[in-house]
Amino acid sequence: MRYDPKIRIEERDDVYSPGDDSILLIESLNVGDGERVLEIGCGSGVVAIHCAKNGASVTAVDINPSAVALTRKNAAANGAYMDIRLSDLYKDIDSHYDTIVFNLPYLPVKDEGMLEKAWSGGDDGIGPLPKFLSEAMDHLYPRGRFVIVVSSLMDQRRLDEVLTGYDVTVLGEKKLFFEILRVLEIRL
Repeated sequence: MRYDPKIRIEERDDVYSPGDDSILLIESLNVGDGERVLEIGCGSGVVAIHCAKNGASVTAVDINPSAVALTRKNAAANGAYMDIRLSDLYKDIDSHYDTIVFNLPYLPVKDEGMLEKAWSGGDDGIGPLPKFLSEAMDHLYPRGRFVIVVSSLMDQRRLDEVLTGYDVTVLGEKKLFFEILRVLEIRL
């Protein structure tokens, strides 16, 4: 997909704001008409809205009630129709999807509150990735895929351990002054 600067995204202090990682994810991800997409950790809704505007049938979830409210507001303002709900990973998800997207918390820092949950991946930066992958099979169609954002700041040995047994493709990469971001497509 192409990042569309005409899509207007309102931001809030208590919701993860779109940044280089969100734009890289959008530009690395291709979704088509009728593709069923689940975005976990939708934040402001920028990725989910781009997917919906590209013809996907989108469900967007977040653990933060403020993010859910903001995604609803941004989706309505941009004429993007999708199912938006509060959920911790797959807790309130009972459907199957072609693509599951997660700009997961990947920075190796401890979380101190709700907003920090959006970027805090704990000491190793891996955060909820193992749980996300282990529970995903119940929600992914057989030839489906996961698409995530990872950082060079994560414990790379631990990341390799978590991804062992999966077919991993790098869809996009962006070098920043302090890290390298990658968008990974993961399949069984």
